[in-house]
Amino acid sequence: MDRDRICLHHDHWPPDRTDQPHPHLPCSPPHAELRTIRFHDLRHTTATLLLEEGVELVVIKELLGHAHIGVTATIYAHVRLGLQRQALDTLSATLDRS
Repeated sequence: MDRDRICLHHDHWPPDRTDQPHPHLPCSPPHAELRTIRFHDLRHTTATLLLEEGVELVVIKELLGHAHIGVTATIYAHVRLGLQRQALDTLSATLDRS
């Protein structure tokens, strides 16, 4: 079994990181054919979505527990580039209306 699997149960937080499914809630039935998602993937997705929604990088840094904002900025540079493109498109549209 995949050692990065996380099984959630309503009364367990933080989630159990285990190579065994939770006895009351199987991770996923074999016939479900779901892609395995690691806890780290959920963390990365959360940070990406927050950034895309305009949450300040320093707040995301604090939520992730990064010691330095440079770490967060480097990891999420691809998101920031997309946001910069959107900002320039917005500026261009604004100037075109003027």
